[in-house]
Amino acid sequence: MMSYLYIPDFLSVFDFWMLVALSFFTSFLTAAIGLGGGTIMLAVLAQILPVKAIIPIHGVVQLGSNFGRAAVLSGSVDKTLLLYFFIGSLAGALVGGKIAIDLPVDALRMVLGIFILYAVWAPPKLSLPATNSAWTLGGFLSTLLTMFVGATGPFVMAMLRPFKLQPMSQVATLAASLVIQHSFKVIVFGVLGFVFTPYIPLLGLMVVVGFLGTLLGRMVLLRANPPLFTGILNIVLTMLALRLIWLALGQVL
Repeated sequence: MMSYLYIPDFLSVFDFWMLVALSFFTSFLTAAIGLGGGTIMLAVLAQILPVKAIIPIHGVVQLGSNFGRAAVLSGSVDKTLLLYFFIGSLAGALVGGKIAIDLPVDALRMVLGIFILYAVWAPPKLSLPATNSAWTLGGFLSTLLTMFVGATGPFVMAMLRPFKLQPMSQVATLAASLVIQHSFKVIVFGVLGFVFTPYIPLLGLMVVVGFLGTLLGRMVLLRANPPLFTGILNIVLTMLALRLIWLALGQVL
């Protein structure tokens, strides 16, 4: 009976432990190929948690997951890019915190999906610029958008791809950037009045097992072949982009 005391009333025992297991799997997936876990986590949380809790709880889980990944891969983080992302994210959080969270989410999903497809498949001459100013803008837009659509990891990765970092540096820099982004998001939702307290036991377990998933995923990443890594990353980005477009169209059709 004692094992049930820390499970919130609004969650079944099955849902509680499923989310804990999912945290391990999604952290492993993201550490191994760079992204994908955050979007999967968001999709599952949307089926289980109250609507108003989905984005802020997702933010805490992703903060913990990306922090563990950034810590494990800290030596591979591009510090210069991280600084410019911090500047953009700070501006995005300040603006996002002042905007009512009733924007047309499906329109944002459509724009994100199309943008990611363009970033992945545009001809070299028309690809996104690999400049610090473009990366700062990416930090601003992704942090602004994450307040409404939750998982913007694919968007951030699409902005990061033109810099042509090695797989380890790419995953590490993305993780560190998302730590900044999700930190700002959690702070904003806390200021707006969201109460995280009932979720603390669940979040604590999810963060711990997520770190274990990161350690296992890192072993796979260490063995990654750069061309193969890029090919898998492009496929995953495309699938996630198509999912965003499908979700947006589902509300229109």
